[in-house]
This record gives sequence, structure tokens and C-alpha cells, in this order.
Amino acid sequence: MRCPYCGGEETQVKDSRPSEDNTTIRRRRICNTCAGRFTTFERVQLRELMVLKRSGRRVPFDRDKLMRSVLIAVRKRPVDPERIERMVSGIVRQLESFGETDITAETIGNHVMEGLKTIDDVAYVRFASVYKNFREAKDFEALLDELNGPDDRTAGQI
Repeated sequence: MRCPYCGGEETQVKDSRPSEDNTTIRRRRICNTCAGRFTTFERVQLRELMVLKRSGRRVPFDRDKLMRSVLIAVRKRPVDPERIERMVSGIVRQLESFGETDITAETIGNHVMEGLKTIDDVAYVRFASVYKNFREAKDFEALLDELNGPDDRTAGQI
């Protein structure tokens, strides 16, 4: 493992421990050249996934990009980071278990929206507004109506 500080190629693992959900291993490392300390994470990858973009391009799936987009949606929201990590790991496991190496961007976006809907409504609306490319206020209104369900104020009216 290359040192992020000096670029040295000789590093030593000082401590290893599994994550809470046993899907990753956290390793504390020290560089033999500069004595810098850093952490790496190791996780199982079942298959190499490719994302089919709306434009027709195929790009390698990037778990970190998925995590960044979710973190943007939950920014400044009272959401436990461990819950986000579990959601993203669950999405990746679902995608890998499909048996297909090509996954559409739409499929990934729908999984993220489903996950965010159960975690935080504001994060869900934020992600949906970008993912669905909202252009007008009525787009938000339609999503909020869907989120809130039937309007109780009209239930008693004829």
C-alpha cells in the first residue's frame, strides 16, 4: 500500500478490525519511510459492475461516487453516518446480486431514492430533485404529494 504522505511503497499494518456490520475491514497503517499513519478499508467485491448511463455510455461503477451523492443529499441533516454506510453497502450488495454486470443509472438512482425515503424525507427530496432533474416548483409539489399520501383535508368533503 502506497503512503498518501510521501508516496513510499513500504507500509506496515498496525491494527485490523472488522466494521460493525462485518462488511469491511479497517486497517491502521504506518509508513516505514516517513512514519505517517493512515487508515485503509478493505471490502469484498463480488463482480466488476458497469453503469449504463442515459447517454448510452458505459462507465465503471464507483462506490465512492455513490456515497458522495448520498452524503450531499443528507448534508446538515440529523442522520447517523453508520446508517448511510449500511444503506450504501446494502445497495451495492443488491446491485452485485442481480447477476448482471451492466446496471442502468436509473436502477441505481431508484435504489438510492428508496433507501433515502426510509432514512430522511428532506434528503429524499434533495436527491430526487437532482436525479429527476426538477425544473419547476410543481415538480417538487408532485413529489411531496406522493411522499405525504392522500390529503386528509379533503377526506371529509363531498
